Amino acid sequence: MNLHEYQAKDVLARFGVPVPRGQAAATAAEARQAAQSIGGTVVVKAQVHAGGRGKAGGIKVVKSPAEAEAAAAAMLGTRLVTHQTGAEGRPIGRVYVEEGSQVARELYLALLVDRASGWPAFVASTEGGMDIEAVAAKTPKKILSLAVDPATGYQPFHGRRLAAALKLSGDQAKAMGKLGAALWRAFHDCDASMVEINPLVVTTDGRMIALDAKVNLDDNALFRHAELAALRDASQEDPTEVEAHAAGLNFVKLDGDIGCLVNGAGLAMATMDIVQLAGGKPANFLDVGGGATKEQVTAAFRIILADPKVRGILVNIFGGIMRCDVIAEGIVAAARALGLKVPLVVRLEGTNVAVGKRILAESGLAITPADDLGDAARKVVAAIGRAA
Repeated sequence: MNLHEYQAKDVLARFGVPVPRGQAAATAAEARQAAQSIGGTVVVKAQVHAGGRGKAGGIKVVKSPAEAEAAAAAMLGTRLVTHQTGAEGRPIGRVYVEEGSQVARELYLALLVDRASGWPAFVASTEGGMDIEAVAAKTPKKILSLAVDPATGYQPFHGRRLAAALKLSGDQAKAMGKLGAALWRAFHDCDASMVEINPLVVTTDGRMIALDAKVNLDDNALFRHAELAALRDASQEDPTEVEAHAAGLNFVKLDGDIGCLVNGAGLAMATMDIVQLAGGKPANFLDVGGGATKEQVTAAFRIILADPKVRGILVNIFGGIMRCDVIAEGIVAAARALGLKVPLVVRLEGTNVAVGKRILAESGLAITPADDLGDAARKVVAAIGRAA
């Protein structure tokens, strides 16, 4: 789960990460009041779950409350299109009004899970304010990756290594040690999957401030953090993914035309690979889980068919905990309720598979059975070709 900048800064500030003064505003009038309260030059920032806001016109430096009000009015209620949002953009429901900072240097600092080692790791670079991916591609030597042993946690030497990598000395090196510790506490205690500060700035008077902040939380740990779960902004998420989440389904929309309904994340990924190998393009990742009900299967079909690009559906079920007859009943009910008009290929294997196949065969619906996953992928690709 992603947090907005203003939410992320509020969370980080609780753990001792220095951030500029700022206030979130849902109306232009509130933005004016925030600017008056802060005083001086302020920055009005569109609050969307995407990077590249500055280049897209989502960040404005203003010098008066009236200018802050005008900037907020121009942003609120519109959609911001950046290189990360796609052409549809993201709706701007709030802006963040923040005090201006006198910047001497821009640095990059993040804490995330290193997939290779499975340990948390700091990532630091002197090239703050840039996309870290671009820095990694062009000048990888300017990036430090520093793992943290989960058994011992953050230690003073981590701060010294980070300070050296960022070319900080004296009081700033000491401040880096404290900031690193605060970032570790926030990351650990909030069950975050990533905390990113880009840029981390050194001001002209020598202070270090998190000028921007991104926090991603582990969805699987949100049951421990009701106050953080309440910060979710569904308007920033794909509507079908929101619907899937409410139905207890794991769904990610993709760009293809073959809808995939599978039980188990690993099997779902393998299914997408085999579809691609057979010459097709998956339209989604959809895992109904190990104990899906008839209602969840119907919801899954509805979500898949909401994508106008979908020209065929592949159901791939291995019934371990899940029973194939329950899935078959759900498939038949969904196909009838939704008036299914695209080709449907079903591969069932496992518990009660014979009963499940009989239910499908006796349904009177145009359902194509498959013997194995490779057979299913080839059949759905061929069915789409024939329909075209």
